[in-house]
Amino acid sequence: MRQEHTKTTRDMTEGSILGQIILFSLPLMMGNVFQMLYNTVDSVVVGNFVGKEALAAVGATTPIVSMQVFFFNGFSVGAGVLIARRFGEKDTDRLHTAVETAMALTFGICVLFTIVGSLTAAPMLRMISTPEDVFQDAQTYLRIYFAGISGLLLYNMGSGILRAVGDTVRPLLFLILTSLLNIVLDLLFVIRFQMGIAGVAYATVLSQAVSAVLTLLLLTRSRDIYRLVWRDLHIHPQTALQIFRVGLPAGIQSVITSFSNTFVMAYINHFGSACMAGWSCYNKMDQFIFLPVQSAAMASTTFVSQNIGAGRQERAEKGTIDTILLTLGVSAVLAAGLFLCADNAAALFTRDAEVIAYVTMFTRTNIFFMLFNSVNHTLAGGIRGRGDSTGPMAIMLSTFVVLRQIYLFVFTRFILNTPRVVGFGYPVGWMSCCLMELLYYYIRYGRKRREGH
Repeated sequence: MRQEHTKTTRDMTEGSILGQIILFSLPLMMGNVFQMLYNTVDSVVVGNFVGKEALAAVGATTPIVSMQVFFFNGFSVGAGVLIARRFGEKDTDRLHTAVETAMALTFGICVLFTIVGSLTAAPMLRMISTPEDVFQDAQTYLRIYFAGISGLLLYNMGSGILRAVGDTVRPLLFLILTSLLNIVLDLLFVIRFQMGIAGVAYATVLSQAVSAVLTLLLLTRSRDIYRLVWRDLHIHPQTALQIFRVGLPAGIQSVITSFSNTFVMAYINHFGSACMAGWSCYNKMDQFIFLPVQSAAMASTTFVSQNIGAGRQERAEKGTIDTILLTLGVSAVLAAGLFLCADNAAALFTRDAEVIAYVTMFTRTNIFFMLFNSVNHTLAGGIRGRGDSTGPMAIMLSTFVVLRQIYLFVFTRFILNTPRVVGFGYPVGWMSCCLMELLYYYIRYGRKRREGH
């Protein structure tokens, strides 16, 4: 007999729309805060106890790591959309098939990413013009990180399964525990054992491995409808195709966008290690503004998926609009606070006055344009929840990649080549993406609603 829904799941097809979204999003946002702590703590520790070259090295690795991690996250979005759809349909048998297929695929991807990441670390660093004074540290960090990347991937898929059925609390608890462990190991390896940048890399992968083990134990020992049964682990071809139909466009979009960001990093690298370190710190701060956006996008995807599965189209559309408005309000408040405190926030990462000046400049130039990004990602999450991943992919690639690279090429070669101009390439992509996504949503889904479909 199959299991029934229990209190560990959340049915988002009933009750207050805004209430369901907020209750679902809050643990996600807290979880994303602790997920961010992994790299942020690495930057704080190396910036204060190793040096600005090591800090720049950690920053240089970020877009490279992101390409593989974001591709996998796109894949996990596809799995989550399918699982949430089956949950909304109350189709427990097919939900189990989706869980088993998603996890089987994940183990294969872990092997692939470990090999590819290790082999491409040095060529990718060369491609983005990493300066020689930070190259060796960056290569060391990447090789250790990719050797242990399976922990991150297994945790992300396991937590994605839990989120699809409405459970955001227990993944949060695991993240809190392992983030605290990461802080302790960072300080131990760097300060006590003097391991330098290798120490923060080892601390990160060990902490991620613990989170993966905890999540797999939960899925295995659960008696709920999403239980992972190891003897049933297999790849169901039709289910895998359904996962990839949504996940592959999302993954490709994330990879190419991240790849494009490596070219932005290449432009930044020409201004020296202090500017590199400043850009790295700014990106860490920028990500904290992005946290509620990321959480809302995840909530929007799950909310829409469950309601589409239950046949509640109008509720799905109302949820998308409410989530966008909520995210805009929260992002505006956070952006204002960070604008006012940019220099003090930068001082948490480094004592170097030149680096702090770069961080403050990048932050105050770009931070309010993150409001456009609030619309982009939240709306894209709702569209993916409908099973449409190709539309957001095409829009984000044309704006975050093509238009941004055109802007950087034209401005830096023919108009003005300064760090501020290069950094403004991000808002150029955000604003154009916002406009195109709103038009896409109105034309495609607004028309369907008017026609009564």
